[in-house]
Amino acid sequence: MTTIYGLNNCDTCRKARKWLDRFGIAHAFVDYREHKPAPGTLVEWARQAGGFETLINKSSTTWRQLPDNRKGAASDAEWKLLLREYPQLIRRPVVVTDDGVVTQGFSDNGFKKRFGV
Repeated sequence: MTTIYGLNNCDTCRKARKWLDRFGIAHAFVDYREHKPAPGTLVEWARQAGGFETLINKSSTTWRQLPDNRKGAASDAEWKLLLREYPQLIRRPVVVTDDGVVTQGFSDNGFKKRFGV
């Protein structure tokens, strides 16, 4: 089953979930503000995304309001701590399929390609 990680009140996450419903793709939704991803999960997402820097939504209000010293995480441990404290910094939605492949974001064409629709 596909798992969508995001925020309940995120419009992009809602669009992704509606798209999956429309095409009959079974999925579960996890609000990562309520159920914070484990550190190992964050490391795997970052690995597949191309690093922690890529995993972050740097255009978010949360990112812009962070003190500069928090934005320059120098190690995986610092990134994991930051994302556990502020899960809303993760670019959303994070989509994980049964084969373990992780992608971020939503677009109609991107999902069509990803799910072979």
